[in-house]
Amino acid sequence: MTRWKVTVEYDGDPFVGWQRQDNGYSVQAALEDAIRGFTGAAVTVHGAGRTDSGVHALAQVAHFDLDGDTDAGTVRDAMNYHLKGIAVSVLEAEAVPDDFHARFSATGRRYLYRILNRRGPPSLEKGRVWHVVRPLDAEAMHAAAQVLVGKHDFTSFRSIHCQAETAVKTLNAIRVTRAGDEVHITAEARSFLHNQVRILAGTLKMVGEGSWPAERVRMALEARDRTAGGPTAPPTGLYLTGVVY
Repeated sequence: MTRWKVTVEYDGDPFVGWQRQDNGYSVQAALEDAIRGFTGAAVTVHGAGRTDSGVHALAQVAHFDLDGDTDAGTVRDAMNYHLKGIAVSVLEAEAVPDDFHARFSATGRRYLYRILNRRGPPSLEKGRVWHVVRPLDAEAMHAAAQVLVGKHDFTSFRSIHCQAETAVKTLNAIRVTRAGDEVHITAEARSFLHNQVRILAGTLKMVGEGSWPAERVRMALEARDRTAGGPTAPPTGLYLTGVVY
């Protein structure tokens, strides 16, 4: 029995999310079907994070166990063969120790939120960015975001459906930069609450367009009340960009 770690890229738009569900096709199910296609075995694929429907990944990490002798190149290429026509790609495969776990061994996760900030709507990037017409001040957004860095109760910035036992998390870094017509929000932490990055993006957008003063971000954090936080940004602009081990 060999435990395999794979790094996966996917477009989240066609899926109900990472996790296998009864109401549609998931990324997890696509990977499990691909493994069954080349091995005939029914295996469970464990992911580093359960991304929502519409959320993308540039470097999601997952693991699974396989019987028999094979090599990393064969695992990667065979899975990709059975993923043809599906918006998922296995970038790398690596044999890892039996105690490795894609989720529980992770020490950090990185996310990117992309906002297309221009009058014209996206064509090439449709479904991959949040289109915001009103001009955004990325520097003001970045400055306001720094109050969120550190260990806090993020109740104001998590979904009311979040199942985490506690809202206390440590946000290692959050940055807001402009790249041409796009505003990028990057966030790094060991783990995130359900919808946390999307709510942070929605909140900072309010600051960037001048609807909120920067101080209101601090007030929202201290309120520990979801109604005090900003709106939840759409999933289309969110990317899981990396997992740290």
